[in-house]
Amino acid sequence: MADERRTERPADGEDTNSRPPWKVEGSRAPEPKHEPGPWSRRFRRVFGGRRGWIVVFVLFILNWYLAAQVRQPEERVGVPYSVFRDQLVDGNVKAVSTVGDSFEGTFKHALPGQVLTEFTTARPSISDDELTSILLKQHVVIDAKPPPQRPLLTTILVGLGPTVLLVVVMIWLFRRVTSGSIGGLGRSKARRYEPTTQRTTFADVAGVEEAQLEVSEIVDFLAAPEKYRRLGASMPRGVLLSGLPGTGKTLLARAMAGEAGVPFFSLSASEFVEMVVGVGASRVRDLFEQAKKEAPAIIFIDELDAVGRARGSGGGFGGSDEREQTLNQILTEMDGFSGAEGVIVIASTNRPEILDPALLRPGRFDRQVVVNPPDQRGRRAILGVHTRGIPLAGDVDLGTIASTTPGMVGADLRNLINEAALTAARHDRAEVTAEDFTEAFGKVILGAERKLMLTEADKRQTAYHEAGHALIGMLTPGADPVRKISIVPRGRALGVTLQSPEADRYGFSRDYLLGRVVGLLGGRAAEELVYGEYTSGAENDLEVVTAIARLMVGRWGMSDAIGPISILPPIGQEGAAAAAMSILSDETRERFDSEVRRIVDDGYAQALEILRAHRGQLDALVDALLEDETLDEVDAYRIAGVNRVPVASPEPEPA
Repeated sequence: MADERRTERPADGEDTNSRPPWKVEGSRAPEPKHEPGPWSRRFRRVFGGRRGWIVVFVLFILNWYLAAQVRQPEERVGVPYSVFRDQLVDGNVKAVSTVGDSFEGTFKHALPGQVLTEFTTARPSISDDELTSILLKQHVVIDAKPPPQRPLLTTILVGLGPTVLLVVVMIWLFRRVTSGSIGGLGRSKARRYEPTTQRTTFADVAGVEEAQLEVSEIVDFLAAPEKYRRLGASMPRGVLLSGLPGTGKTLLARAMAGEAGVPFFSLSASEFVEMVVGVGASRVRDLFEQAKKEAPAIIFIDELDAVGRARGSGGGFGGSDEREQTLNQILTEMDGFSGAEGVIVIASTNRPEILDPALLRPGRFDRQVVVNPPDQRGRRAILGVHTRGIPLAGDVDLGTIASTTPGMVGADLRNLINEAALTAARHDRAEVTAEDFTEAFGKVILGAERKLMLTEADKRQTAYHEAGHALIGMLTPGADPVRKISIVPRGRALGVTLQSPEADRYGFSRDYLLGRVVGLLGGRAAEELVYGEYTSGAENDLEVVTAIARLMVGRWGMSDAIGPISILPPIGQEGAAAAAMSILSDETRERFDSEVRRIVDDGYAQALEILRAHRGQLDALVDALLEDETLDEVDAYRIAGVNRVPVASPEPEPA
């Protein structure tokens, strides 16, 4: 869509005199000035003006001096010492000049085959003849020259020149490193998205209506700032988007820039940090300078916790730590805003609880927007956005898919749609069918199928394990409905039982959590009931059961022995669990351990009791699984002889 602010035709009632002359219809825009390139600017900076003449003069003098020192040696013929000695005895040597053990001289007559009479030779160290007496006897002119001495300036240049040059280069490198500009290290790596060519709008965002509503005011401010400034309002300096991975924080930030029609600079916080100290701070300065030149603009910093972790939390080297220097520079740049630059900083993080408090105070990130996972209606809208360009068959119901994917965020749903399209293409279909979505859902949630050749004994034991999970899920009031049972190996599991709620849950009751514990232990209980032994197949079940029991006792106050207190560290600070438990009394720690063990033991005993009472239904499910390997929701409930009662989302009673 064209940008209305760039139209060449004046609007109705617009005063054309207040516009630049080239904006008035019929006027010609001035010819753009030629901007010199970087190399041209650098040449002018070095050789322009008086400094350039001084540089040229110094280079000329240095060239003249070096040329004067390089003398062309006289052309002479080299002869062996024995030849020189023979010519001397024969009286063919006219004159000699010695320089150390070297001889230079002139023959009276050139040697056979030679034109030059000037020669040079060297006296061997083993020579013991009386050469001087022979020279005098032959009346040869004898001369001696001292060894050549280099001029003082040459000695200084040769001796100190390399050292001085090395020192200069080291100083230059040090300055460039500390300024962060060597090799482009200090330049920002932000990717710029233009609002006209790579535009993303709120129409491309779904499922985050609450967050979208909060940021729409900032978009309006960027698009029409005068409406707010005349009332004395200033634009927020920063917006922090927090939420689970894949909820659409980056997409929402790009949509803000697209709606406002302003440039969008995007990069990850980890791109600030390099091994060289000071580079991150330099990149921050460069990024903000670029954004101010293009104002109004948006700066988006993804994964802010990479550099915004609370200072003094360990893992660094104090004030010299590169991460802390980068954080300090971000704080300084955000403090430098006056509100009139037209630049707003948007950051995203999955862990807002670990950020430095200085980032979260008003004046820096003035607004903190939580991007929550979508509900069922939001998932339906997200599916609609991502299936715009995908041909769907008539049997595909996006509402049904949304209802069976609780907990999935935008990135998960997009991946699900892509897997369904890939499945349809693999089967050479012209449209994506409901069967493709079912297969894609199993691949995304349960894992890809593995072609393992299980023995009949292993398949039967796996079937009892999964049937134990499923039967308890069917018989436990309030439990999530069983959607699928399979003994086809997927991922790391030999079998899978899928349960999902019919409606989104935002809180968990004590009875629901205890029912989950019983259901998760149903596989192990079925193995003990039938085979009288255990296998390693319950590894993941036991991990989840232990986590649920610990949270019930230590964080949610669902144990009468401990009471309504929290003894576990907050979410996001699980690394401090040892320190948190160390401040508790021995009696409290013992009660905590015993309560966790009691919840698990009671759940396991209840699972055994349910399966003993319904052994026939358990065997019926196992037989069906061994025959078909996979049972869907309808077949599973029919074979087990359990009526499928829809579970309504419980309404909280008023206090």
